Amino acid sequence: MQGVISSRPIRVLVAKAGLDGHDRGAKIIARALRDAGMEVLYTGLRKTPESIVHAAIQEDVDCIGLSILSGAHNTLVARLIALLREQKAEDILIVLGGTIPQADVPALQAMGVAAVFGPGTPLDSVVSFLRERIQPKTAEPHSGH
Repeated sequence: MQGVISSRPIRVLVAKAGLDGHDRGAKIIARALRDAGMEVLYTGLRKTPESIVHAAIQEDVDCIGLSILSGAHNTLVARLIALLREQKAEDILIVLGGTIPQADVPALQAMGVAAVFGPGTPLDSVVSFLRERIQPKTAEPHSGH
């Protein structure tokens, strides 16, 4: 079937950064994205921005969904975005979830965060947002080189 180009599913890395030990929301969103046909990788708890960026690049993700409940969102997001720039990976969409004060949202968006989804956000609105913002990539055929 030469000449047929298929698009691969949207790939999302769901990450928990810092000392935050609560991951129920992250697991719920990961399951909703999977159910919507996306490929989801979950980092587990207490990851550093460095390990999150490394995993995102290794796995060629379209989006990092960062779940933060610890209050360290401004510091963690600034570091994550700086690392993505250093790695020339600014094309990876960043979205946040968790308990983030509305007053902090404009500054986070100015840093490069595409959206902040607070507690109670309908799961289908998150799915719709990602589908609207991420262009499907074509699956790379293996050339054997």
